[in-house]
Order: sequence, then structure tokens, then C-alpha cells
Amino acid sequence: MNGADILCDVLLANDVNVCFANPGTSEMHFVAALDRKPEMRCVLGLFEGVVTGAADGYARMTDRPAATLLHTGPGLANGLANMHNARRALSPMINIVGDHASYHLPLDAPLTSDIEGLAAPMSNWVRRIAGPADVQPATEAAFRASLTPPGVTTLILPADAAWGDAAPASVGKVTLPVPPAVDMDAVRKVAAAIRAAPGRVGMIVRGRAARADALEIAGRISTANGVRLFSDVLIARMQRGRGRVAPTRIPYPVDAATAMLRDIDVLVLVGAKEPVAFFAYPGKPGRLVRDACQVLTLAGHGQDLHAALDALRDELGVKPSQQALFATAFPDEPTPNGRLTDDAIALSVARKLPADAIVCDEAVTSARRFFALSAFAAPHDYMMGTGGSIGGGIPMATGAAIACPGRKVINLEADGSGMYTVQGLWTQARENLDVVTIVFSNRAYAILHGEMHNVGVNAIGENARRMLDLDDPALDWVSLAKGMGVEAARADTCERFDALLDSALSRRGPFLIEAVI
Repeated sequence: MNGADILCDVLLANDVNVCFANPGTSEMHFVAALDRKPEMRCVLGLFEGVVTGAADGYARMTDRPAATLLHTGPGLANGLANMHNARRALSPMINIVGDHASYHLPLDAPLTSDIEGLAAPMSNWVRRIAGPADVQPATEAAFRASLTPPGVTTLILPADAAWGDAAPASVGKVTLPVPPAVDMDAVRKVAAAIRAAPGRVGMIVRGRAARADALEIAGRISTANGVRLFSDVLIARMQRGRGRVAPTRIPYPVDAATAMLRDIDVLVLVGAKEPVAFFAYPGKPGRLVRDACQVLTLAGHGQDLHAALDALRDELGVKPSQQALFATAFPDEPTPNGRLTDDAIALSVARKLPADAIVCDEAVTSARRFFALSAFAAPHDYMMGTGGSIGGGIPMATGAAIACPGRKVINLEADGSGMYTVQGLWTQARENLDVVTIVFSNRAYAILHGEMHNVGVNAIGENARRMLDLDDPALDWVSLAKGMGVEAARADTCERFDALLDSALSRRGPFLIEAVI
């Protein structure tokens, strides 16, 4: 047995049975070990950003880590942007980064780099395996670190640790620590603050607090005590749709966000952080709540958010008769026709969304209306990129489809963002994943046009336009998708889009709709 075999055995013993990979020479012994383990599903990504983004989507839907396999420092560097998104989503992930044999490092071969230095900013935990004997304890430590609390871990595997002989060991499940008990002092403090500011309390739910059962508890607290429920600007995962409590998403634009929160005197955080502006703007605040607002944490990441909400409900004396308010019937809006618009797409998708679907939203500016409409759609899971780094949508949908093979995945994708990781379409085709990708083809980095206005530039010239527009030449998403093995078609009218969406939802397998708006 070598170190690579033991690494695989530890992963499999702990139900880490998917490996998203883009390997290189230093990882060949690990690849050979994976080849001896048919229980491990190995999924190839043609770019490391697809690999890490898919592991993020997988983790969000399963609440457990997948492994990634990356080649030395440059391979890791290619995956850092979506590791950043995963870290912000609090997703469990075990990155296995191959490196040169330990005795080869002093020669400074071309691929030698500071892997620890690259990994640290995007990881919660980093460790280099010292040798074959260290593989088992290091891998067990990586698994434990990925879940306590959930986050991104990076394990560096030198080639000689992978190929070196290792004594057979008894490999079993890693014991995880029991989550801490609910902090009743925090519960009582929050309850007192809610009673003292009736009608002027907000609550932000995130993580497990944004699942349907916890949302129902938060909704009952809201109904009984006039607490306004909010979600983060960017949502890691929320269960949405008819029959579920629907928090209001805090807007991205600073002015809209501060207006929404200006009458909040007490802000309660449940698995969330205090909301702040994405960027600094001249003359605008960085904090979105007033300085006088009291910000209290009921429970944070790594704590039992459901139990904390339960305890708060009991402390407030919420009666069983005080039920949460649920979204019900879809708004009575006419069916759009004629030229296709982003609002028409949002309305059509929300109306036609299959029950138990998974929506991965990276449409940035174009799909902003969808989230509000999704409260009235069929019950589903909703996810966004959480770190602000674009290029997560296609990979996230890929990982979600592997995590939940019986569920339809809908990827709302901006054209500029999609080009960062378009290679993920190839993985969808190879794995025959049930993903419908809807590309909002406005042929521009539309969000950056808005940001120019936000910083006071009201008219742009030719140089700026050429950096913000994608129209010369225009991207041909139908050809791009077909080149990756994904069937695709284009729509520029509402009628054509509805027909294509109906067709895509009625069949299984990957399909892309280029929605020209």
C-alpha cells in the first residue's frame, strides 16, 4: 500500500466519494489509486475553476465535502476564485494539491511555488503532508477541519508521500466534535431587544437558518413580534417557493439597501454577518444599518441555528396559533410577448419552475426580479455566488446536479460571467447532467456600466465602452455550447423562449438557451 491508497481509503471511509479533478504529473500515483477505487466518482473539469466551483455546488446541496484534485501551485491558483466563493459560502471542501517530491523542491523546477502562501487566503485550514506515514492523520485532520465548522481545507500531497510505502492502517470514520449548546444568554439578550423595539427589529437568516424548517420558526417569530426577515445580498442556499417563509433579500445597490434598513433599530444575526456595502463609494456609507442600530448575534457559523431559533421562539412565548406567513398564489401578471426582456425571462422561469428544482443564479444584473418572484414558484433551492467572484454559476450548477441527480437544475447565467468557466458545459455533457443553462445575452458587463454610474461617471467614451461591452464580435453561445457537446438554441422573443424552456424542462440532460435581450 502506498500513501495515495491510504488517502483514498480515508476519504471513502468518511463518505467523501466524489472527486472533482484536473490532475497533472505530480498526482499520477493518486490518480492510479483512485483508479483502484470504483466507489469514488471522479469528475474531470477542463479548468480548475470548474473543479473548485463544482465542489462548492456539491457541498451546498449535500452539506458534506467533495475532494478536488489540483496540480501544484499554478493549478491551485487557477481554482482560487471559486475557492473564494466557497469560503464565503461556508462550504465544506477538501482540496488535494499535488506537489513535487520533497527532495525535488530545492532544485526550483519550473512548477515550484509557494502552495501554502497561495492556499491560505482562500482556505480555512492548510497542511502539507510530511511523508507516507503522515497521510492518514493529515487526511483525517483535513476531513475534520472541513466540517468543524464547515469550510475550505487544503491538503498538500508531495509526490513522494503519494508513492511511498505506507504500513496498512485501520481506517474508519473520523469522530467529529458535538456542536456547542445554544447560548441561552444570547437568546435572552435578543428576546429582550425584540420586546424593547416592537416593529423596528430585523433578522438576517443564513446557512441552516435559511432551510424551510428553520425559516418556519423564524416566520412564526416574525408574525408574533413584528420582526422583519431578511436574507444576505448574496445567498449561499435558501429553500424558497410556495408554502415556505420568504425573507426579503437585502439589495446590492447601497442606496436601496440603506433605505430598506433605515428604520431598523435592532438587527439580529442568525448564521449571518452584519451586511456591508460591496465597495466604497464617494459620500456613501460602508455599513448598511445606521450607526445607532444595535446588532446582536443569536447564533453564528458552526452553531446549531435551528436550535437557537427554537430557543428564541420559546423565550418570546410564541403561541402555536401564531403561524408564519407563507407565499401562496403567483402574482396575476399577463404573459409577456414580443421582444424578449430580462423581466420576461424571470417571470417565465418562476412560473414554469419544476417542483424540487435547484436554481443557481449568476445572472447578476439581469435576473434581479427572479428572486422576488421565486417566493411564488414551486418549492425549490436557490443559490448564488457568495464571494463576488464571477465564474461560479456553470460550475456550481454542475456540482449541484452531481449532488442531486434526481432534481432539475436551472442555471441563470450572465454572458460575461459564463465565459470565465464555460468549460463546465463540457463536464455537464460528459456526465449527462440534468442542467438547463439560460444565458442572459446582453453582450455587456452590464453590472460595470452601473458601477461607472455609481462612482459618478454618467457618460462613457470609446475606451471604457470597449472594456465593458461584449459585442465586437458578439459571443455565439449556441456554437460555444454545441462545441462543448451541449444541445443549444437561441431565443429573442418571449414566445420562442417559452417554447424552448418548455422543451428543455420536459427532457433530461444538459441544454442551453441563449436568451438575447
